Amino acid sequence: MTEYSPTDLAAQLKSGLLSFPVTHFTEDLQFDEEGYRKHLSWLAEYPVAGLFAAGGTGEGFSLNPEETDRVVRAAVDEVAGAVPVLAPATGSTANAVAQAKAAEAAGADGLLLMPPYLTEAGQDGLVEHASRVCEATGLGVIVYSRANAVLRDEAVAQLADRNPTLIGFKDGVGNIEQMTRTYAKVGDRLTYIGGLPTAETFALPLLQLGVSTYSSALFNFAPKWAIEFYDAVRAQDRDEVYRRLNEFVIPYLDIRDRTAGYAVSIVKGGLAAIGRPAGPVRPPLTDLREDEIAELRDLIARIS
Repeated sequence: MTEYSPTDLAAQLKSGLLSFPVTHFTEDLQFDEEGYRKHLSWLAEYPVAGLFAAGGTGEGFSLNPEETDRVVRAAVDEVAGAVPVLAPATGSTANAVAQAKAAEAAGADGLLLMPPYLTEAGQDGLVEHASRVCEATGLGVIVYSRANAVLRDEAVAQLADRNPTLIGFKDGVGNIEQMTRTYAKVGDRLTYIGGLPTAETFALPLLQLGVSTYSSALFNFAPKWAIEFYDAVRAQDRDEVYRRLNEFVIPYLDIRDRTAGYAVSIVKGGLAAIGRPAGPVRPPLTDLREDEIAELRDLIARIS
């Protein structure tokens, strides 16, 4: 059973950087629990405010429900209460509700609600989808606004009013007007999380819109650097933020943008580059080429 009430969890998550670890696979694409646990143990040497198991960077979209449960249970057991663990709720409403209940049974501290599978929906339908998940457990829920589930300010306000366990809004769109409208309407009722790929790129401008933290994929292979970057953002040290963007993030984006899906693949490429391989990505994603990993290795050497 979680030690975090939804209110406690919200306060905790906004206090620091958020870890979104990759999910380790063997060469035949099975979950490598030993490798995953070793990775979490290494990352635990660095301070973060929360750990999101089987999220987007963790290829949660490619896991079946049984695998998701294993990943969440491994994370809960490995971190042993050092930081809150949040589990995914994905797919259809029925599947997301089932995953929410499984996550609570596994000892997770909260939920990240992903967009529903495949179909488009109106704002009323998305509110109902998210509300069903919020009502399924007592865990704090963060809704991820992106893809086919982009929530406008009126819907976010309705969700917040209807569901006391809704604690957060994760932005995966980057629409400045909509974020401004949402924060103006909902204010500090929710914790706002940056969720765009390579969130460091947007961290400083979004801070002005109430987005006090973000999901860092870079933390997987450059944890010290990622923490230092976050600290520079929170201090609003523009010179240091842009120095680090030019030094590493922007050339990193140049590699990431070469192929669709590389936003996840490049993170495992980064781990391979530092000698901590996490195995291949699962289809439909593709791994970086060897020359791209070598290029990434040279880039990481600049910040090591």
